[in-house]
Amino acid sequence: MPVKSYGPRKPAGGKIDKDEVKRVVAEARQAQVEREQGYREQSLKIHPWICARCGREFTNKNLHLLTVHHKDHNHDNNPLDGRNWENLCIYCHENEHRRYLDHLEGGGIEVGSEQREALSHNPFAGLKGLLKEKKS
Repeated sequence: MPVKSYGPRKPAGGKIDKDEVKRVVAEARQAQVEREQGYREQSLKIHPWICARCGREFTNKNLHLLTVHHKDHNHDNNPLDGRNWENLCIYCHENEHRRYLDHLEGGGIEVGSEQREALSHNPFAGLKGLLKEKKS
């Protein structure tokens, strides 16, 4: 029984099954339609091909290095208008997720959010009195 060959080689016997070619092409076209409906393709249609953090510009040659970041870190939140997406290069995207993980590992504490105790010492408390004494 001859083994079917795909790709650049010809099948056994040198004959190409036209129905098989049509099926493969139809599957490829359907897969493309499904990909285009995905949030990455939608974001690439809506937003410019520029990293929103570092400003690096992308072309068809290096577009695979441009990723879609979910601003709220919820990959199920995909509004079609793209308000939860931003295009980031792979380096900025990795940095963004590392910062988010650091935030979570730190218990969700943000810089400046800690409670400060009232100061008990006022180094200038008696300054006004000292200045009055010097004038007299």
